[in-house]
Amino acid sequence: MEKIQQALAKARAERNDPGATVAPMRREAIAPAFETSLDVAEAWHALPELTLDAGRLKENRILALEGGREATDIDMMRTRVLQQMRDNGWRRLAITSPTAGCGKSTIALNLALSLHRQSDLRIILMELDLHRPSLADMVGLTEEMSFAKVIGGESDFASNAVRYSDNLAISVNQRPYKNAAELLGGRTMPQVLAEIEENYAPDVMLFDTPPMLVTDDMMAFARHMDCVLLVAGAEMTTTKEVDVCERDLAAQTNVMGVIVNKCRYMGPEYGYEYYK
Repeated sequence: MEKIQQALAKARAERNDPGATVAPMRREAIAPAFETSLDVAEAWHALPELTLDAGRLKENRILALEGGREATDIDMMRTRVLQQMRDNGWRRLAITSPTAGCGKSTIALNLALSLHRQSDLRIILMELDLHRPSLADMVGLTEEMSFAKVIGGESDFASNAVRYSDNLAISVNQRPYKNAAELLGGRTMPQVLAEIEENYAPDVMLFDTPPMLVTDDMMAFARHMDCVLLVAGAEMTTTKEVDVCERDLAAQTNVMGVIVNKCRYMGPEYGYEYYK
């Protein structure tokens, strides 16, 4: 972990980019969900309710549903994410990775469930990894649903989303979409996102986005985000890959940080002895 952090710090220093935010602040600070209008509350309750199977989630490494020791790392990330988003007035957060297999979708769903346990927030998780959608399988959704159609203006969000509890909405894709970059960078995207914000007043919008170095999908979409988290896979992602992704993303939005996922060896200095 320390070697990775040192290498990243060196790479940032060499390109004279300490990781400072670059995009202008676009929104007011996150407001509590209870300040939203009756119409917004009705829109949320009109969404079909999703039932989650805790066993299925654990099989897919989703541990943040109920909290507790297993969710500690995710909850700590949630707190840091909320602090930065509130301080900067951000609402839209993308989660990406340099390459496939780093676990970004797992991180995105865990973060969404961790956020949902704060009942004063409304969260929407949207799947934009259109080449390899995976969230439907993780949560056990079998109903026909396509967030791609929402983006393309073919269908509305209400017909392609489900609600877990009272404050988490999820929109996924049941099958891959071919022209993903054209869709993500198309003219309809700003209007679609604005309508979702207006109709559902989410406090946090999470986007599970495509890997950076596999397609140009993420670069077509990044400009619509307030900030982004980059998920690196331990023992698989190189420092150079992270550096390239940070540089490219920083040209369009704010890089909130890098998450090193799939770390198999973590010592007591990272807090794992606390609960013993």
